[in-house]
Amino acid sequence: MILVTGATGNIGSTLLKELHARGVGSLRGLTRDAARAVFPQGVEAMKGDFTEPASLKPALAGVRSLFLVSRLGSDADILEAARQARVEHVVLVSSITVQTHPHLGPAGENLAVEQLLKETGMAWTILRPTQFASNALMWAASIRGRRTVRAPYAETALPTIHPADIASVARVALTEPGHHGRTYALTGPEPISARQQVEVIAAVLGREIPFVEISRRQAHEQMVEVFGAEAADAVLDVTGGDVNRELLMVRDTVSQVTGTPARPFRQWASENADAFR
Repeated sequence: MILVTGATGNIGSTLLKELHARGVGSLRGLTRDAARAVFPQGVEAMKGDFTEPASLKPALAGVRSLFLVSRLGSDADILEAARQARVEHVVLVSSITVQTHPHLGPAGENLAVEQLLKETGMAWTILRPTQFASNALMWAASIRGRRTVRAPYAETALPTIHPADIASVARVALTEPGHHGRTYALTGPEPISARQQVEVIAAVLGREIPFVEISRRQAHEQMVEVFGAEAADAVLDVTGGDVNRELLMVRDTVSQVTGTPARPFRQWASENADAFR
């Protein structure tokens, strides 16, 4: 039995589909609203809330492997519930900033979760993805409204990753031998800047999208209301203000683990074009 948490999210939903397509018969998807969840036929929808670890107990019963995205609730309580349920293996989604920006608060929190997992005695596999291609959805309202996209650090090119590639690596780690005790830094196949991402979306839509680079201060003012000051600073540091060589590095981990090349940003944009129309 494999339990996929965040089962309706970008990674979890794709992971469930991949596992189901490959004949993994004992699957559960954890969601806050099991009645409305649309999963592949045969996948058991389980209700649970990360902020209430006790609610996870029924979902964890009989589970051998767990897919977990960090920092969505009390990770210490969630991991303890998994340990008590005798889960054998946890695949954890952390962040590449643990190794590229360890001084930032969110990176330190992710590192602490990784350490908690290692101390449980359960087998573990840690995934450290870079910036998600799906972060481009922050521009969707502006693009749909035919307004100018405004973003800082327009020319900083990061090897953005398609969330489906994270799911594919997780699927392999959950179902094939040789991945216990491994930490995988995951990136897309090529660097792509904010300006280039908007150009790709424009090409997919078949129309021009105006783009303006804004200052860090302007971006911070926009983001602080959503993320808070510390998190806004961390995001801006990672996306351009404190970029280091390691963060810019393209890694072939996805192809090494899955046997399939990492998906380019254009593929994500094509698959999600309706969000921008």
